[in-house]
Amino acid sequence: MKTKYWLIGFAVLAVICLVCSLPLLHHETASSAEIYSDGKLIKTVSLFIDQEFTVNGHNTVTVKDGTIAVTDADCPDGYCMKRGFCSGGTDIVCLPNRLVIHFVAESDIDAVVG
Repeated sequence: MKTKYWLIGFAVLAVICLVCSLPLLHHETASSAEIYSDGKLIKTVSLFIDQEFTVNGHNTVTVKDGTIAVTDADCPDGYCMKRGFCSGGTDIVCLPNRLVIHFVAESDIDAVVG
């Protein structure tokens, strides 16, 4: 009889964990990205226009096929380059060079001024 309660308890716990993890699995594709350096917005780029540019002479940022990545950096750990090409989700960050690439989805836009 105790085994039955353990199985029911485990099943309930598994369902709760699954429900709580669903928001983490939601990955919204961004339409643009904001490039910040030292906390200041320096550039907003469309992820639909392929381009490559350098930020503060330290990081080379490449936009290709709806994704963006830091393809070259002079930071010691190179973590920002290890992220690879991303189309949304968490920000790409290069702490030594104080660079943040923040993804902006269509739903993040409050208003359009024309």
